[in-house]
Amino acid sequence: MKKTVLTFGLAAVLVIGLAIAPVRPAAAQDKEQDRVQNAGHVMKEIMDVPDDIPQSVIDKADCVVVLPSVLKFAIGIGGSYGRGVMTCRGGENFQGHWGPPTMMALEGGSFGLQLGGQATDFVLLLMNQRAASSILTSKVKLGGDASAAAGPVGRNASAESDVTLRAQILSYSRARGLFAGISLAGSTLRPDNDANKRLYGKDISAKDIALHHAVPAPPSAKLLLDTLNAKSPRNKSKP
Repeated sequence: MKKTVLTFGLAAVLVIGLAIAPVRPAAAQDKEQDRVQNAGHVMKEIMDVPDDIPQSVIDKADCVVVLPSVLKFAIGIGGSYGRGVMTCRGGENFQGHWGPPTMMALEGGSFGLQLGGQATDFVLLLMNQRAASSILTSKVKLGGDASAAAGPVGRNASAESDVTLRAQILSYSRARGLFAGISLAGSTLRPDNDANKRLYGKDISAKDIALHHAVPAPPSAKLLLDTLNAKSPRNKSKP
């Protein structure tokens, strides 16, 4: 009798294990899909406010990074960590439509103290191919490996200011309903390759996703891409 019960128990554990195993990759993929969807909501909400990213600025961006709900993790130090997505215009000279997102991670920096410790949305505009290529292949320190500055705000602000013209990356934040340019100097940005594998179901480099559009965009990216393609359908910094 004991042997029968033990055998039945082992069989039950095996069946449950087999039933659960396929769910794990699907659940992990759903988590990344949620991040992509959240990035789309953040981008649309920011584009809908009166004093958002100036048209002349976003029209000259090659790529956009959206990091929803970045959290401060070290009270008194200001370190933060967040995950989000990066999308780039297609084509050799970034003249095409915005393409499939690659997952990104933001780490470190002192901006947590400036923002009071609450969850904050960040949007980063990559203004040239050098910045895009660097971030897609390695961990980049903002303000060190790549020049970064707080982005100008307001529909009438110009992309021709000295700070805007010099910076490779322009950064913005939204917290407590307030939208503003903010410096992220000292923080690092890197590809989240594990998240890319979960999202797309295979090993694929961030560079191939963002620059070469080697995979189709997932359905969760529709709002993000529709928003960007409607707001800035063409790159006006290129000939």
